[in-house]
Amino acid sequence: MIMHFLSKLKTKVKTEATPIQLVVSAYLILILLTFFLLNLPIFLKPGAHVGLLDSFFMSVSTISVTGLTTFPLSQVYNHAGIILLEFLFQIGGFGVTMLATVIMILSGRKISLQQRQLIQVDMNQPRLSGTVRLSYSVFILMVLLQLFFGMLFSIYFTYQNGISHLKEAIFNGFYISISAVTNAGFDITGNSLAPFRHNYIFLLTIMFLIMLGGIGFPVLVEFQQWIFYKFHHPQKMHFKFSLFSKLALLFAIIFFIVGTVLIFLTEFRGQLANESWPGKLMTAMFYSASTRNAGLQLESLKSFQTSTLLIFSLLMFIGASPSSVGGGVRTTTIGILLLYLAAFIRGRRNVNIFGRRISQSDIQKAIVVTNLSMLLCMGAVLILSITEHFSLISLIFEVAAAFGTTGLSMGITAGLSVVGKWVIIVLMFIGRVGMLYMLLLFVSKREQDFNYEYPTEQVIIG
Repeated sequence: MIMHFLSKLKTKVKTEATPIQLVVSAYLILILLTFFLLNLPIFLKPGAHVGLLDSFFMSVSTISVTGLTTFPLSQVYNHAGIILLEFLFQIGGFGVTMLATVIMILSGRKISLQQRQLIQVDMNQPRLSGTVRLSYSVFILMVLLQLFFGMLFSIYFTYQNGISHLKEAIFNGFYISISAVTNAGFDITGNSLAPFRHNYIFLLTIMFLIMLGGIGFPVLVEFQQWIFYKFHHPQKMHFKFSLFSKLALLFAIIFFIVGTVLIFLTEFRGQLANESWPGKLMTAMFYSASTRNAGLQLESLKSFQTSTLLIFSLLMFIGASPSSVGGGVRTTTIGILLLYLAAFIRGRRNVNIFGRRISQSDIQKAIVVTNLSMLLCMGAVLILSITEHFSLISLIFEVAAAFGTTGLSMGITAGLSVVGKWVIIVLMFIGRVGMLYMLLLFVSKREQDFNYEYPTEQVIIG
């Protein structure tokens, strides 16, 4: 049990480790374990060989559910290896402490205060209360969704290819279901979703699963509670959603619509020129959803215009909602920053929305996380522009995909140098853990705010 191991480790370390440091340590341990497992011959095809750096790259990409890889998966891993990847997607997407919590609940073990703190940190929750219930509810819900849509896709593939391909249909059906829900963009066929680009119902279903995985675990639980409340108490007062759920849903919709419109306009006479009107809209909608974290694609990205690739990069940088399977700077971070800018321009001191005031500490976090994330990505692009021979737009795209834990690429991942691969590895890890937690990783538990304040003096800005 990783949580039990970490809680024991905490009592043995002389300098007390923070919950953030323990959770980050858990992911590092998990990456090393994944590295070991993915190199076992039982999961590899006969004669397949992967270098140590490429294998470690794959381990980080798997646990961060990014989807970037330096080699074709279909040529290296057998069916057992793909099933192992599906299991690792669950750990990486839902979080190591969530799965450990479910195991402890099912085994009847009591969850200590230290272990609850680890769950709180890993799930990015502001309060300690309710974290265990949230973990269990999210896990059950997401597993049921994967099973239901896995069977649905399996039936569809069986209908398409015939009963003689039943095993293959079930294998592919559950892989696509798990990959979509966990937002893992790994391609095991080499064609991603290109064969289904004109199957609009199939694409809408995939988009629905992508959004479920990226909307945020607390949002899903609150919607589940809302449905239960409406069913059992139809005559009582309306259900009250938290401010986080409202903001997460609002900005997920806004970024989806804005992304769709921008992609539609920039590629109207480009990649979408030969598509029907429904096809144009569906393609724009799909990439607006997929670039925010899933990494699935319908065709080669090299055929898109530079302006569209920059839009893709921006959407990948934004990423999904906090407390979800996604990475990036997060939707509510950018959303709060935009609300703050709007309030500042209008001369308002406070940021108010939905009858609530956003705290100054949350605004400060949004500003710091956004600025440092931009500096991190710009620094990565600068390093890659020195060490790599690819075009600037392909480097920007690769950096955004790694930080947003999105498996999209312009085909340069395998050609990166040793330095380039390490840069992408660091970005994938930070994108999964979160920039805020990476900053707090180096803060000692004993450090706290001073009990006094200095006099205020204004400084000329702008």
